[in-house]
Amino acid sequence: ASILSVVLMLVGLLWTRITPESADRAPLAGEEGLMLDSGLPDALQRELAWGSAQLLTATPAACLLLQWRGRDLLRRGLLPEAASRAAAFAGGPICQRAQQGERPISLVDLRLYPGRQEFEALLPGLPAVVVQPFGACGLLLLGGWSARCFSRSDLTWIEGWTQKLTVEWAQELDAAVGAMASEPAEPGSD
Repeated sequence: ASILSVVLMLVGLLWTRITPESADRAPLAGEEGLMLDSGLPDALQRELAWGSAQLLTATPAACLLLQWRGRDLLRRGLLPEAASRAAAFAGGPICQRAQQGERPISLVDLRLYPGRQEFEALLPGLPAVVVQPFGACGLLLLGGWSARCFSRSDLTWIEGWTQKLTVEWAQELDAAVGAMASEPAEPGSD
């Protein structure tokens, strides 16, 4: 009888599926949009528009920000209110650590991190953020709809696109940002 009860418990365990419950989407405030710096070459604008659209469709990202040498070149997805998007994103210690280590940092649940206010300028109330450095001067930030929303394949896709930007577009990015340095930092809207 003891052996039979153990066998029944094991059969019950094998039939039971352990599936983690997915987190609910956060009610993020913002309007859908695209802000692309008009000082970039047309081919680079097309690449950034295409890549950002793919990231927003293929991953659970709600918004993204691409920054090169401290200048916001691209914002897409849910955009914060006009007053907070006028100023460039100023990364804090988490962004600096990702840039210095040249490794991505995935913050799966921002409620648990003491430095979460660093990302309020990206979009207030984000539950998850990926900080992906590229090159020595670039930073790609993605905000997710829910906690623990970015999978390993999402992170691989994000890293692949930033590697492409680094290899193919680093010189153009440097030239464009260098040319724009003498102008006021005012992103164009497409």
